[in-house]
Amino acid sequence: MDFPNKIIVVTGAASGIGLALATRFVREGATVIASDLNAETGAQKAAEIGARFVPANVAKEEDIQALIADVLREEGRIDLFCSNAGIAIGAGPETPDSQWDLIQRVNVMSHVWAARHLLPHFLARGEGYFLNTASAAGLLTELHSAPYAVTKHAALAFAEWLAITYADRGIRVSALCPEGVWTPMIQNAPILQQTAITTDELVEKTLEVLRRDGFLITTHPTTLPSFQKKAADYDGWIAGMRRLREKAMALLAERQALGTPREGSQA
Repeated sequence: MDFPNKIIVVTGAASGIGLALATRFVREGATVIASDLNAETGAQKAAEIGARFVPANVAKEEDIQALIADVLREEGRIDLFCSNAGIAIGAGPETPDSQWDLIQRVNVMSHVWAARHLLPHFLARGEGYFLNTASAAGLLTELHSAPYAVTKHAALAFAEWLAITYADRGIRVSALCPEGVWTPMIQNAPILQQTAITTDELVEKTLEVLRRDGFLITTHPTTLPSFQKKAADYDGWIAGMRRLREKAMALLAERQALGTPREGSQA
């Protein structure tokens, strides 16, 4: 995919990965529609980068439907829909059902609803592109939050299904599966901070894959070897992840005991 003159929608665009993607797409010459739950910050950031802002809560199907309808009415088409908004909440099975429901709606159903309401437009045109932000947790796991691990596995599975089902009809799909990136999402995960990359580095890797219409976008050299280990030796991989989790929890406890200021970008 080339980006000049394309109509690109980015959700979760008030900060972090979404803002970095939207900023870069504008610089590449695209018309960008930025969207976020945080209307005040989202509108401010969109104005700063030269994007149009449309507020939306991706936990609600009607908001995603309205976002897509707004862009089709105002811009006339959508070339790339970046279903990027996501949250990380909860811990284990004790996590309240209300939080399980919320993270399922944001991290999984937002992708489903985007496809539900955008596929008719894409199929009528015979082309269209979904960039769905999942996580390396979808390939591997997440050490702190079961709801996050579960929903990111599901997000990746849905992206795979879309790619398999609609490729012959002109629909392209990429799944963004980063490890640690300097955003507020890793502020309570010091083990991810050890190897975290900037959002600008992530954007470079993302655009490289989008330009060749590739499916899987990873950000760290450790992701695919670990995924291959998982497939080849599941028991060995789980044993290794148990050791890594012990290290992660020890680092977190040390950080909390010392009262070390949280690191990382808040944008």
